[in-house]
Amino acid sequence: MKTRASASREAAETLAIQALGFIAEEPERLGAFLAATGIGPQDIRKAAREAAFLAGVLDHMLGSESLLMAFADSAGIDPAHIARARRALGGKPWERDVP
Repeated sequence: MKTRASASREAAETLAIQALGFIAEEPERLGAFLAATGIGPQDIRKAAREAAFLAGVLDHMLGSESLLMAFADSAGIDPAHIARARRALGGKPWERDVP
């Protein structure tokens, strides 16, 4: 049986993956995301397995009101839900490993 915290975290990760998909739908949104994070397009799938990266996706959403509102509208959710999901993921903002 899942605990409430693990179910909440799983839901937050699912929402972050949905947000990443929304970002990737438009080249302009994806370009802005890649520029902000410094990650290459070839590394997104691998990074998306990391909870810290998913938290960073939500941080990116929360950093742009127009992006936040567009995603919330598209997903049919209250924008505050995205902020709650970000808190459920915890931790500090994601930073790309630099080789």
